[in-house]
Amino acid sequence: MVNPLDPEEFRRQGHMLIDFIADYYQDIESYKVLSQVEPGYLKKLLPESAPYYPESIETILQDVQKYIIPGITHWQSPNYFAYFPSSGSTADFLGEILSTGFNVVGFNWMSSPAATELECIVMDWLGEMLMLPKSFLFKGNGGGVLQGTTCEAILCTLAAARDQMLNRCGSEKMEKLVVYGSDQTHSALQKAAQIAGIHTKNFRAIKTSKLRNAVQADVEAGLVPLFLCATVGTTSTNAIDPIEPLCEVAKDFNMWVHVDAAYAGSACICPEFRHFIDGIEGANSFTLNAHKWFLTTLDCCCLWVKDPSALIKSLSTNPEFLRNKATDSKLVVDYKDWQITLSRRFRAMKLWLVLRSYGVANLRNFLRSHVKMAKLFEELVRNDNKFEVMAPRNFALVCFRVLPWPNDNSVANQVEYANELNKELLESINGSGNVYMSSTVVDGAYIIRCVIGATLTEERHVIRAWKVIQEHADALLSKN
Repeated sequence: MVNPLDPEEFRRQGHMLIDFIADYYQDIESYKVLSQVEPGYLKKLLPESAPYYPESIETILQDVQKYIIPGITHWQSPNYFAYFPSSGSTADFLGEILSTGFNVVGFNWMSSPAATELECIVMDWLGEMLMLPKSFLFKGNGGGVLQGTTCEAILCTLAAARDQMLNRCGSEKMEKLVVYGSDQTHSALQKAAQIAGIHTKNFRAIKTSKLRNAVQADVEAGLVPLFLCATVGTTSTNAIDPIEPLCEVAKDFNMWVHVDAAYAGSACICPEFRHFIDGIEGANSFTLNAHKWFLTTLDCCCLWVKDPSALIKSLSTNPEFLRNKATDSKLVVDYKDWQITLSRRFRAMKLWLVLRSYGVANLRNFLRSHVKMAKLFEELVRNDNKFEVMAPRNFALVCFRVLPWPNDNSVANQVEYANELNKELLESINGSGNVYMSSTVVDGAYIIRCVIGATLTEERHVIRAWKVIQEHADALLSKN
């Protein structure tokens, strides 16, 4: 029988795989950014069943090149400007190799002490880089944990808030609990509310300026305000919710406040952007996704809480087969009680390598370089009277559209026509494969989003992307 974990064979195949990935990055600009395949393409190319006899790594890598890469949308391409970035780095990739190679299952301290303790350390390191209040750190009475995604983190904090509230007011109030977010809050909040058992009619997506009146109306209707999710850097336009005044409203009604800075939070390690999370001391929990804009690949969502015991009370299970002296001593962290799942990966390894390999200074400069390029792109848009910027630029997202008229005086027709034209423009741009951008709709207007955040993006890619946009817009406008 073949030894599935032979060190020398691992060494040989590992070298081949590293070379394969290095070649991929060397050639990445030659690929169309958005995959051009049709649904179901892969089923036609691969066998109907698994091989009975083993195949060589050489053959498998040939098939990756031939069949898999054409079906990949290249998130690491320097011409990728869609959604939010998923930036990677050499340090991160090596951290993933270490984590996968050790393959520990760190559900509690005893199962792998280094995995737990390193996570505690890097979460305090990153918290200090963000200048979070000490109350969010292990050095205070709080602490941090690496979740998979923001969706998981919000669900965990919402469950903690729910149980805390029901312990105060009685379990019969479950159907009265209300969750609040802004009109641009990520859909993860609504999904978490559904999973946590919040009645669908008790989910509120409202303008932040109307929060106090909405909460007061709910109280007068006999409902129980439970949870507020404020966002720093909304998905659609990177809008910034005013944390401090929102926390003041929440405090008056005894609500849990979670601040979601999934994308923008990374930039707050730069002193010039730290003010965007001013007021965080009034919140109960805070998240950012290191797997978006922090040179760390999916999955790596950083969650800090002021009161870890609230999470633990909601999420803890202590079956006999997991009992041990370290846990019973209450002197260690058991991260299984801070998350939904029991098992967990050694995520801290890659974040530790990123922090150590690049240091605070280089990480700040990396983030600043993208903001600088976004300012350049914004200037290019503003200098062309065929286009307009549709929202204030925060961080490295520019929201824009092409202007289709000026002759039609019917506002309704103008809006509809503008939306259809911009949809067509985006489809044309993305269909070319030269760049990839995404869209959103705000107040009825269809908007194209350009987010600069890929690790390999340079100024020349931004200028080239703008030329692609202009060429496709000119072709559309002349046709119409």
